[in-house]
Amino acid sequence: MSDLRELYQEVILDHAKKPRNFHTMPDSARAADGHNPLCGDRLRVFVRVENGVIQDISFTGSGCAISTASASMMTEALKGKSLADAQAVFESFHDLLTTGNHADKDEELLGKLAVFGGVREFPVRVKCATLPWHTLQAALQGSAAPVKTE
Repeated sequence: MSDLRELYQEVILDHAKKPRNFHTMPDSARAADGHNPLCGDRLRVFVRVENGVIQDISFTGSGCAISTASASMMTEALKGKSLADAQAVFESFHDLLTTGNHADKDEELLGKLAVFGGVREFPVRVKCATLPWHTLQAALQGSAAPVKTE
């Protein structure tokens, strides 16, 4: 189990140090801002949707390792997914972090995102991991109000 935990930590640290899809997206029709005042995380999520499919997704900002890794892995996991599939991934990810209830089908759906399962043991960090996801939800809904974790 400790080998698995170390692997999970390595994946999170890799994405935190070298975030994927970390750039502005001038041609995005949708964007939203998120802020976690407890940790100081601030990010902006950009998304371009065509025909109900996430064609491109990126983020900018600064935050703790958990928040940055979560945003990075979220962009990789959702690019090319339909909005319905992206919503299903969001719900499974949120359940994993908040309740720990997930079935084998959820692990298959989550893929590498399952590494965040251990975050549930640290309730303050759950907000760090879910901030990018809630910010994406706001972008998809066209919400102008910044997302806050309080």
